[in-house]
Amino acid sequence: MVKKILAKSYIYLILLLMYLPILVLIAFSFSIRTSIGDGFEFGTDLWANLFTPGEKIAVEIWTALGNTLIVAIVSAIVATILGTLGAIGAFYSGKKAQKAIEVSTQIPVSNPEIVMALSLVVMFVFIGIRFNFWTLLLGHVILGLPFVYLSVRPKLIQMDPNLYEAALDLGCSPRQALGKVVVPQILPGVVSGFLLSVTLSLDDFIVTAFTRGPGLLSGSKTIETLSTLIQAKLKKGAIPPEMRPLTLIIFLVVLGVAIFLAVRKNNEANKVKERKGRINA
Repeated sequence: MVKKILAKSYIYLILLLMYLPILVLIAFSFSIRTSIGDGFEFGTDLWANLFTPGEKIAVEIWTALGNTLIVAIVSAIVATILGTLGAIGAFYSGKKAQKAIEVSTQIPVSNPEIVMALSLVVMFVFIGIRFNFWTLLLGHVILGLPFVYLSVRPKLIQMDPNLYEAALDLGCSPRQALGKVVVPQILPGVVSGFLLSVTLSLDDFIVTAFTRGPGLLSGSKTIETLSTLIQAKLKKGAIPPEMRPLTLIIFLVVLGVAIFLAVRKNNEANKVKERKGRINA
């Protein structure tokens, strides 16, 4: 009994330490105080500033958010396609090729991000490519690609290897067998890889800072994402307090997506149980 109480208390303590900073930030998004150290005073001025058209800080924040989302979604789509195809190709390759690919995908994951960023800069300068949206996109694709591969690979291993051959024997072309048999089997891994790639891109600063240039919503100016905008503001002083309500919005969106995926997975598991029950009956 005492062990259970201590175990639950430990878990709740860890959860409190994890989420307490977020809860404090959420609470102070409804404070009119520009500094958290000045205490709490309820007000919605920060929300009004964030959604006021023409407000300088609002324009900067929404531009940075737009750039961040565009880069994250586009790079995640490209990384998911390349990572999935790479995982499928490696799975159906020889053992030597599989080992070589496994090692090559492990290196970017364990390698410090600063090494990747510096190597990209050296490569772009050597080739003579100007830094712009495409260099930034390439950097984010390289950042997320190995994680997509590592998310898809276990699903391929769990899949029955005879399904693809059976589809070919039943008259499917290799492309049809891939789309109708293999892809549905590995779809959870593909989705996980996509979401992980999006998260890595949204959270990235080092690769973005080294590979960005003019373009996107920033026009002729250097592309600003949320991470680079916060870093630039910290150089001049404090983080804009209008970032607090934006953080709450992002947190609620992520929470909604997590709940949706959990409910969907639970419903699918219940459907599988029902089908097994009908078959056994």
